[in-house]
Amino acid sequence: MEDYGRFLALLVSALLVGFVSVIFSLVWVFHYREGLSWDGGPREFNWHPVLVITGFVFIQGIAIIVYRLPWTWKCSKLLMKFIHAGLNTIAMILAIVSMVAVFEYHNARNIPNMYSLHSWIGLTAVIFYSLQLFLGFAVFLLPFAPVPLRAALMPIHVYSGLTVFATVIATALMGITEKLIFSLKNPAYSASPPEATFVNCLGLLLAIFGALILWMASRSHWKRPPEENAKVLQPIGGTPEGTEAESTMTDGSNADKSDLRISSEAARKQNLKLDEAGQRSTM
Repeated sequence: MEDYGRFLALLVSALLVGFVSVIFSLVWVFHYREGLSWDGGPREFNWHPVLVITGFVFIQGIAIIVYRLPWTWKCSKLLMKFIHAGLNTIAMILAIVSMVAVFEYHNARNIPNMYSLHSWIGLTAVIFYSLQLFLGFAVFLLPFAPVPLRAALMPIHVYSGLTVFATVIATALMGITEKLIFSLKNPAYSASPPEATFVNCLGLLLAIFGALILWMASRSHWKRPPEENAKVLQPIGGTPEGTEAESTMTDGSNADKSDLRISSEAARKQNLKLDEAGQRSTM
């Protein structure tokens, strides 16, 4: 792998920042927000930021870069697909549970649902993430989709995954800011009490984590080697992608060489005839 040391440094930094973000979310809800419970009260709402940061941000981020870990390149691509899909499934489950906690809390307190920009973008991200997960299973994990379809959809799958992840980071930043504005009254959020400063630091950690994941995922020289992909996209009983084309090119090249030899032989015989004719005319 090119720049292995730099990749390793970024990976360790991302894992550390992501893990610290999860710890910060737990400290926030236990130290400043009464802890966790499932009773329809504020403690049930607290599951929302904890599960979103743990699943929708941290675990999803790991799922994005799992293919780029060089020590996994010796593993089969199918195994890595299952790991990638499993991590995304866990993230999806935690995101759904976090939304259930919000809706139950709002309904118990007669608070309107889906009125803020945070809720609109958040629900949109969950919907697109579920579609991304479903299409990933149907096209890339199950062995029924033809190779040309997989090749055509792969760039869309990668782009949409990174877009959803970036959207989740932005939505989380909006959400924690919204929560602070609504919850901090005396002193207000504008007075920068300790909770506000602590949660602002959490927001910075989320932004840094997102930037590190997106950077590692967008470097082409850190991709899993393509020859490994060809073996997995190979149809059952078929040959790897490109083999047929290479065979055709080889056959064509051999045919060209054969034609060239035949043409050269014919030209040599023609020259001999001309030489013989010339000799006869001279004699």
